[in-house]
Parts: sequence; structure tokens; C-alpha cells
Amino acid sequence: MASLSSINALQASVVQAERQVQRDQVRVSEDADRLDASRDQLNKDKQTLSDNQRDSNQAAQATQKPLRTVNLTSAIENPPRAEQQLPADLVAPKPQVNTLGQTIGKFVNVTA
Repeated sequence: MASLSSINALQASVVQAERQVQRDQVRVSEDADRLDASRDQLNKDKQTLSDNQRDSNQAAQATQKPLRTVNLTSAIENPPRAEQQLPADLVAPKPQVNTLGQTIGKFVNVTA
């Protein structure tokens, strides 16, 4: 016949085992959540890597295209001297002439 102490010991062992199972289930659930988060981060990192590689390839292709050579003699336009004009702010104003043909300002007394 089983003694009371052996039954109590068995019950305590069962309770302890149930608690251990519950703790392990919580750990498994937490690990599953972390695994899902890691998978999401891995997918984001893969996408970022793919975007960076695509951008890098586009940049490399842009630098590999040969540049068009420019012929400097035909690139510089040299109009005849008569057609060349200075911008308006660089042109000296034409002197104003009065009715006697004298430049205005000639008779201003600068010593007064």
C-alpha cells in the first residue's frame, strides 16, 4: 500500500513537472516570436541589400559609359568683332551733349 508521504511526493513531482512544462512552453513561444522577428529583419536586410546592389550597379554602369569627345575648335564660337557686344552693365554710358554740342558737365565748377 502506498504511503501518504509517497503520494505527496508524487503529487509534488507532478506539480513541479507541470510548472516546468509551462515554463518551457513560454520559452518556446518567446523563441518563436524572436524567430519571426529575425525572419522579418532578414527579409528587410535582403531587400536593402538588393536595393544597394541595384544602385551600385547603376552607378557603375553610368561611369562605364564613354564620354563624348568634344572638339574645342568647333565648341567655341567666335563671332566677328562687329557682332561682339558687351553686357549692358559693362558698357560705358554715352556722353550727353547739349544744344551747343558741348558735353554736359564740362562747365561745372568743381572748385566751388
